[in-house]
Amino acid sequence: MQLLKLGSLSTPLRDRFGIINRLELYNAEDLNTIVRRSADILGINIEPKASIEIAKRSRGTPRIANRLLKRVADFALVLGNGNITLDIAKIGLGKLEIDNLGLDNIDKKLLESIIFNYKGGPVGIETLAATIGEEADTIEDVYEPYLMQIGFLSRTPRGRMVTPLAYEHLGIEYNNN
Repeated sequence: MQLLKLGSLSTPLRDRFGIINRLELYNAEDLNTIVRRSADILGINIEPKASIEIAKRSRGTPRIANRLLKRVADFALVLGNGNITLDIAKIGLGKLEIDNLGLDNIDKKLLESIIFNYKGGPVGIETLAATIGEEADTIEDVYEPYLMQIGFLSRTPRGRMVTPLAYEHLGIEYNNN
């Protein structure tokens, strides 16, 4: 499926739409409501603190919140009595390698690759894609937007660069040299 980018439309065509909206990330409170509602629909018993934990790690996206809820429910069935407690949620999300900001192993691999292989950047998208074994389009469309929105990655004319915030989150000493 090819996504249409607003900038690729001519101005006269774009003007015909009348209203152009942007989708923003959901906040944790709204995602918590979505997780609780989805749990009710699926017949899953979830503690309030557990739904908040899932919401915080959902990258601001309801689709991801629902996916994580289902996977954590699987852990609750295997490790407990089917009820999602805060402990079960943390164990399940840990096993899925989803950290407290919603970063997964590919996000971390991407950031660490730039840090360790390219001294924090800049590095071109094709080089980065070859380094981590992902398609350049996947990096640009799936991973970069969230990493840029939370301030961990910046795109410059010379390539991608990791910000000091990402170093701090990953527990890596930032060296500005």
